[in-house]
Amino acid sequence: MTDTMAFDWRSFLLRWSGEWADSLPDGEGRSEDDEAARQSRWLGFPPASEERIAAMEERLGRRIPPSYREFLKVSDGWRHAGGFVWLLAGTGDAHWHNNESGLADMFEEYLDEDAGAEERRESDIWRRGLQLDVESDITHVLLDPEDVDEDGEWAVYTWASWRAAPPERHPHFLAFMRDMHREFHSLRARPNDEEPVFANDTTRKLDAQVEEARLEALRGGWERAGAALEEAKGYGRPRAVGLGDQIRRLLGQTSTVYFDGLATDRQYAAELLPPLVAEHAAHSYRDDSTLTLHLRGADDDLVSLAYATLDQVRNGTYRYTAAGPFGEAVERARELARWGDTDGAWRTLINALPLWEPLGPDHLAPLGWVADPVLGPLLTPERGRELLSTPRGGQTGEAPGPAAGLDTSGLAWLAEPDPGNNRTSYRFVLVEGVEPEGLPGRLADGDGTVLTEPMTFWEARHRSPHDQREFSSYDDRALMAVGRAGTGWSFAFDGDPAPFDPRRFVSPAAAAGAGTRAVVVWSGLRTWHGEPFFHLSVARDGVEEYAFTYAAGEVRSSGEIPQALDPSGFFGDLEDSAEVERSLLEALTAEFGAHLPRHAIMNGRLHMFATRSWTRPPRDGETYAVIRMHWETAHPADGEQTEHR
Repeated sequence: MTDTMAFDWRSFLLRWSGEWADSLPDGEGRSEDDEAARQSRWLGFPPASEERIAAMEERLGRRIPPSYREFLKVSDGWRHAGGFVWLLAGTGDAHWHNNESGLADMFEEYLDEDAGAEERRESDIWRRGLQLDVESDITHVLLDPEDVDEDGEWAVYTWASWRAAPPERHPHFLAFMRDMHREFHSLRARPNDEEPVFANDTTRKLDAQVEEARLEALRGGWERAGAALEEAKGYGRPRAVGLGDQIRRLLGQTSTVYFDGLATDRQYAAELLPPLVAEHAAHSYRDDSTLTLHLRGADDDLVSLAYATLDQVRNGTYRYTAAGPFGEAVERARELARWGDTDGAWRTLINALPLWEPLGPDHLAPLGWVADPVLGPLLTPERGRELLSTPRGGQTGEAPGPAAGLDTSGLAWLAEPDPGNNRTSYRFVLVEGVEPEGLPGRLADGDGTVLTEPMTFWEARHRSPHDQREFSSYDDRALMAVGRAGTGWSFAFDGDPAPFDPRRFVSPAAAAGAGTRAVVVWSGLRTWHGEPFFHLSVARDGVEEYAFTYAAGEVRSSGEIPQALDPSGFFGDLEDSAEVERSLLEALTAEFGAHLPRHAIMNGRLHMFATRSWTRPPRDGETYAVIRMHWETAHPADGEQTEHR
């Protein structure tokens, strides 16, 4: 609550008037009233006497709110309240609006039959409000006698049709005037060549506040720094937006985050241009020409760099680098993240963050990594707060507690519904003592299968299969992501498998387990289509040791199954299939000690490859379809090449 009665109106209004007078260019034509105000350095009028205020209240039939009353005792009206109200009412001009603008009817037309009492009350302000705007750029200012706080203050509502926004509420008249002073500053903060430099006690205080906020942010006090920068931003101080946008981006806020010219400054472009470009790339519906809207002031070389970076971000080849010890940690973190250890990658970055050095005085934190296809998925709002809370850039402070890891140990998380409940079936292979790079040689046809660059499942499935010319209805070649599954294990995972056919299914466990041990799991206990099923097979040294398949309400097994994995202990009652699935996955975790990295699989980018078919070839008498794609190159008259299917 603000003590509006104790506010020093005279000092505030004198300061505002002097700042306005000093901001005017010499020789500019202006009205007699404005010229008199400039020379006297006073935007106001003589104070209103108690008699004038009392007469006004008698005319209105209401006692006016305290802060407006105190204002009138200093100045009976005001010129240039912000940028769009040229004359604000004093005791003689304030009057009930009584819908003279017709806006009550317009706002009521927009109300539907479900509009509540609050919405209807807001639209009615044009009938009950006290009008304060006398001359303006179609900007309305109304005091609301029905929106009153415990101190008797009336809220102020402002609205202009050209703003295409609902009326803006100010808690009281003092808050409104402060906001108008702020608006005046924001409009003067970047003068053109003909205007004098806009510098005064207010701007100098705010600029010092911005610099202190920068240092506070580097010490880890991002919340205090953010609040100070937000205040300075309201006044249009040049550095506040660029610094504040860096904090907002690490908190996961991307809308209207453009770094205010820093991204096109060569000193900072290496760090701030990639996240700007990546946000554009994330909205593929945008015309790429719109990227230049955020590259104002950039030379041709920097614009070319922006579009080259856009191509790299889109095709997944952008690679963030940094100098010094922090840059070395970035490389180690990428190596961990590309094999699924996102928690380890994050800790590697954070542990090295105190060694990071900014590129210049307007750089608060490393940011280019959020555009890296492997490192970017590490960021969450919680991790962003941890990074911002970590002292860096040569500053000291108290280190924050570590953010909670995103990957719980084990496999049981697979039984939990994902957003949208789309993951109802999945399959994976665990191989002991083999690095992820070695999995294609065990699970794919031939020796030529290589891992893709790290990508999401969506990206992998939507890339045009130019190298695949034949598709068969009997083939089930799984697209699998690979990584490390804990100490001594690697995994291959498919989160959207083809339908399970127990009659034609062939487990890859034996081939995967050549010279080692391999585990194959295919679960569809929560599948939307067909009967629930579950398969487990374990092989050692190229030979299947044991296996079981639950399908069509029956269990078929082979080999000596460990007691902890005995299917009879799980499939007695399938009323709660998710709980059965969870119990099976917990038992597998206890038996083999492996885990699958949830965050990397669900949100990250991993290397991928296509396996050999998980189904046997058709036998005599079994029908199937084969589709062969023929790619040919046409040569149009202009010499450009196009492909036809």
